[in-house]
Amino acid sequence: MPEEKEPTPRQALNKDEVALELMRFIAVTTGYGKTSASAGFAGKAPKTTEEQVDALIQLYERCRAVVGK
Repeated sequence: MPEEKEPTPRQALNKDEVALELMRFIAVTTGYGKTSASAGFAGKAPKTTEEQVDALIQLYERCRAVVGK
């Protein structure tokens, strides 16, 4: 029987890394910061790349504030 290695414990994440993971989770699950593709008439023009980046940066700052508490 081969020797089983114990899983190495994951190094503790600092607050910025935790905030980044939280931001990624929120952005992926909600589609935050993405343009909305829709057929037909749309009420708003699609977001520009700069607006998408600004939205993600604001989300990251909010996540940092929450994690820092």
